[in-house]
Amino acid sequence: MKNMRKILTTILLALVACTMLFAQSQLEAMKPDDIVVLYTNDVHCAIDENIGYAGLAAFKAAALEKTPYVALVDCGDAVQGAVIGTVSNGEFLVDIMNKVGYDFGTLGNHEFDYGMAQLSKLIDKAGMQYLSCNIEYTGKAGSALTAVKPYEIVSYGLAKVAFIGVSTPETITKSTPAFFQENDQFVYSFAAGNDGLNLAAKVQATIDEVLAKGVDYVILVAHLGDDPASAPYRSTDLIANICGVDVVLDGHSHSTVSGTYVLDKEGHPVLYSSTGTKLANIGQLVISADGYISTGLVKYPVRDEAASAFVNQIKASYETAVNKVVASTSVKLTTKAPEGYRLVRSRETNLGDLCADAYRTLGGADIGLINGGGIRADLKVGDITLANIIAVHPYGNVLCTVKATGAEILDCLEMSARNTQGIASANGNAVGENGGFLQVSGLKFTIDTSVPTPVKLDANLMFAGIEGPHRIKDVLVLNAKGEYEPLDLEKTYTVASHNYMIKQGGDGYTMFKDNELVLDETMIDNQVLITYITEYLGGVVPAEYTEPQGRITVK
Repeated sequence: MKNMRKILTTILLALVACTMLFAQSQLEAMKPDDIVVLYTNDVHCAIDENIGYAGLAAFKAAALEKTPYVALVDCGDAVQGAVIGTVSNGEFLVDIMNKVGYDFGTLGNHEFDYGMAQLSKLIDKAGMQYLSCNIEYTGKAGSALTAVKPYEIVSYGLAKVAFIGVSTPETITKSTPAFFQENDQFVYSFAAGNDGLNLAAKVQATIDEVLAKGVDYVILVAHLGDDPASAPYRSTDLIANICGVDVVLDGHSHSTVSGTYVLDKEGHPVLYSSTGTKLANIGQLVISADGYISTGLVKYPVRDEAASAFVNQIKASYETAVNKVVASTSVKLTTKAPEGYRLVRSRETNLGDLCADAYRTLGGADIGLINGGGIRADLKVGDITLANIIAVHPYGNVLCTVKATGAEILDCLEMSARNTQGIASANGNAVGENGGFLQVSGLKFTIDTSVPTPVKLDANLMFAGIEGPHRIKDVLVLNAKGEYEPLDLEKTYTVASHNYMIKQGGDGYTMFKDNELVLDETMIDNQVLITYITEYLGGVVPAEYTEPQGRITVK
C-alpha cells in the first residue's frame, strides 16, 4: 500500500496582511474524511506570545468542525524557558497543554531540566501520551520514564496511523548529565554513537514493528533538528538511514520549515516540517482519503476565550508565585561601589563572586565566568524572591561547560580587561566599563592597567588576537586540593559560563566557539543561581560573601 501512496509536499506561505484569509482557506480546504495533525515544537514557555496556546486551541476547534480526525502533537521543549516554567517546575505548562488538548508529545532535551523525579510527575500529570522510542534505562533504582511509550497507533476511520517519538541523543549534554546517572554511572541512554547508525537502527526497529501491525501511515514526532552542529543526529541524517516513514515533524533547532522532502535509505521522499519556536506558527499535516500528504505552517489570530481565560488565570497565579521566597542572604550582594556607581563591569564584586561560583559549581568546572553585563540587579539582606533572582539574571542564558587551554583562558581574561582603568570612577561616574568584564570563580589574577591592552578586535569588535605584552599578570587557578597554582598555558581546563559567551561569541568572545563542549545548554541562568544558593549554600548566602574575595586585583 505504501508504494501506491502519492506524497505531495505543499509549502504554505502567507503574508501577515492576509494571515486570517490564509488560515481560513486552510480550514475551508479540509474535508470530512481528512486526517489532520496539528503540531508545535520548541514553545519554551511562550504561552501567549505570537499565536499563543489560546490561538492554537481556537484553530484546533475550527479544524474539528471540518473533520473529526484531528490530532495535536508537540515535538518537545515546551516546559522550560521562562518564569512560568521556573516557578512551577514545568507544571503550569502541562496544565495549559491539557486545556488545549494535546494528544501526543515527544521528550525534548529541556523536558529533563527539572530532574527525573519532576519529569515523571509531569508525564503523569499530562493528558497527552509522551512518546520516545530511543530511550533505554539500565539502572537499578527504577526508571522515571516507565509511562513513556515508543509509539502509539490510532485509527482514523479506515486508516491506521502510527506516531513514533524520537528524542535527540544530544539530550544528556544539552540537559544536565547528572540527571541521567546513578552512583556516577550513566543509566539512561538515547541510542547515541556509531555515527548515528545506532539511532537509525533503534528507530528502524520501531518502524518495522508498527508496519507489522498493519499501519497505513508512519509519522515521527521528533526532537532532532537540522542544525549542522547536531550531526550525525539530525532528522535529515536519520531519514537517510531508515525507510518506511511518511512524515517527520521536528523540533530542537528552532528551524522554520513549512514543508520539504528528504530522501530515505531507499530513495523515497519523506516529508519534513518544523514550526520554528514560541508558537510563531501552527504546523498542519493533512492526509487526504486518496493518500495525498501535505504539510504547512499556519498563523491564526483568533483566540479561544476559554483557553485565554485559563492562561490568564495561570499567569495571575505565577505572577504571585514570583514573589515567593526561594532563599535568603545574610549580606548585601551588590553590583555597585559603596559610593553608588556601577562596579560590576570593571571590578570584582561580591555578587559577581556568587554568580561565578554558581556557574563553576553547577557546571562541574575548574573555572566559572560570568559577564558583568549579565548581572543586572542587587540583592538586599534578608529574603530573596524568585523575582529578585530573575532580576539578577533576566536574559535566559543557559549554562555550558567547555574545554579550554590555559592560553585561551589568558586570551579571555585579556579580552575582559581591555577597557579597565586604574581608577573605577570619575566625577561620581563609573569609568573603564565593559559589559563583557568577567566576574570569575576558581581564578585569581592582576590587571596591570599601566600596560596598554594587547587585544586586537576585528571590524565587528570580535576578539581577533593578542599583539604585545599582557596586562593580565600572575594568573592562578584553584586546584582539586583547594589551593591556587599558576595557570599552565598548555594545560586543558574546564570553563563554565553560558551559551551567550561560549557558543554565541557574546561580548566578542570568540576563543571558545570551536572548542569541545562538556555541557551544552543545560540550565537557565536564574535557575543556576537558585540551585547554587538552595542546594549548595543551604538556602542562605553566608558571611564569606560579605566582601569581594580578592580574585581580581587592579593596579
